[in-house]
Amino acid sequence: MSDTPPDRLCNNPKSKFYDEDMLERGIGIRFNGKERTNVDEYCVSEGWIRVAMGKARDRFGYPVLTKLSGVVAPYFRDVAEGGEVEAGKDWEVGGEAAGEASS
Repeated sequence: MSDTPPDRLCNNPKSKFYDEDMLERGIGIRFNGKERTNVDEYCVSEGWIRVAMGKARDRFGYPVLTKLSGVVAPYFRDVAEGGEVEAGKDWEVGGEAAGEASS
C-alpha cells in the first residue's frame, strides 16, 4: 500500500469515493492546522471537508453535512503513530468512532 492518502475520500458506502481498505487502515485529517475527528468526506485538491451539523438528519436518516473550505492535510494514523491501528476504530463518524455504539 502507498503511504500517501487519496486525494478524496468519503466514509459513506454509497459514495463513489468510498474506499473500505483506506478507511480500515486509518485516516487522520488536519484541517487549517487543527486535528478534526468528525470529518465525513474530504478533498485535498479542492481544499474542503464535509462535517455533520450536530444531530440533524435528512429524510433518509443521513447526517446533514456542511462544507468547510481551507487547508486539508490527510495522513495515515498507523504511519503517524508508528504502529498498527485497530480496524473500525479509526475513522470518526459524526464525532463517534465507527466501531463504537452511542449511549
